[in-house]
Amino acid sequence: MLAFILRRLLSGVILIAVISFLAFVLLYAAGGDIPRRILGENATAETVAKKAEELGLDRPLLTQYFDWLTSAFTGDLGRSWFNGELVTTSVTNRVAVTLSIVIGATVISAIISVVVGVLAARRGGAIDGTVQVFSLIGFAIPGFLIALFLVLVFAINLGWFKATGYVPLTTSVPGWLSSVTLPIIALSIGAIATVTQQVRGSVIDAMSRDYVRTLRSRGLSTNSVVYRHVLRNAGGPALAVLAVQFIGLLGGAVIVEQVFAIPGMGQLTVRATTLGDIPVVMALVIVFAIIVVVVNLLIDLAQAALNPKVRLS
Repeated sequence: MLAFILRRLLSGVILIAVISFLAFVLLYAAGGDIPRRILGENATAETVAKKAEELGLDRPLLTQYFDWLTSAFTGDLGRSWFNGELVTTSVTNRVAVTLSIVIGATVISAIISVVVGVLAARRGGAIDGTVQVFSLIGFAIPGFLIALFLVLVFAINLGWFKATGYVPLTTSVPGWLSSVTLPIIALSIGAIATVTQQVRGSVIDAMSRDYVRTLRSRGLSTNSVVYRHVLRNAGGPALAVLAVQFIGLLGGAVIVEQVFAIPGMGQLTVRATTLGDIPVVMALVIVFAIIVVVVNLLIDLAQAALNPKVRLS
């Protein structure tokens, strides 16, 4: 198992390095005249040239990348080109905000999906049909429309939650709950629809296997068979889909944070990309890549815990 973890970590490091290089090249290729964008259209050619030299943009691209990579390994991601703030400070202040929403949405999605998916697989009939209809609706409605609907109904009309803004957990637990509840719900709907279908299909497939009939013939109750044996075998595919959904929720957070004016990584990504603040964008790319690598490793470990065949392979 240790060798497996080390191999995955090594492949993750290589993947992050490749992603960082591609992102660096693409950002600089599409960046245009970055010094003039920073200084404004009225800046003189001499001032623009000095700014380019100050930022190191007058050097070869590969030299710039390796300098950035060397600094990144020491934890120095530079400063924002537009406000001078340390990139590390700017990003770390927002990572916890986004992860609190995304992890909350993932946990809610997992719990509801397991309960509803198992119920639909066991009962069938009208219950299964109803689940299928709601899953289809969850697939079809864009997340930003759900977010706008939640703001209009539960924040503006009913006043149950905050419409915009974010309250840190360390400041006020009730305030934090009020600020993240609607964003979590908005992110969860699509994920619940997807994972529920996977859980339902996996449970139906597992319940048709010979070992289930054998367990039932030994007098085990249906609940015992489903929750102790079937779910263990159906959990692998569901976990894989949940991992994909977690990564998708990171992307969905970009839109949701804009709707709810939450100062997370999504909001920072939109602002930095619009301005062309490459040091900030690069830091965000690396953070997202690290999160994806870590999530995939955790899912692999969870699948290995559920299925001995995965551990052997």
